[in-house]
Amino acid sequence: MCAGYGADHRAPAPWPGQGDRDRRRDKAVEVKIGVQHAPREIVLESGQTAEDVERAVADALGGKTELLSLVDEHGRKVLVPADRLAYVEIGEQTTRKVGFGTL
Repeated sequence: MCAGYGADHRAPAPWPGQGDRDRRRDKAVEVKIGVQHAPREIVLESGQTAEDVERAVADALGGKTELLSLVDEHGRKVLVPADRLAYVEIGEQTTRKVGFGTL
């Protein structure tokens, strides 16, 4: 018997929360944010849905919040002052492919 495997030869259970993170990585949305008076745009792969990103942008521009807050696929939070937003481009939600078929 291999270490870490039970009698039924199944892989050990993932760490707590790992399954959620893996599901977020399966589908990602590319978000490009233009910031006023900044020479470069902010580009991130968000684990949030396109609708969630759009809702966050609308809340920031509508004055409900002072910051646009998005979370990237690694769990890092990106904060942009709402009054400095120039544009936000939301890409299509894509499914990540694995293997040689991705070429």
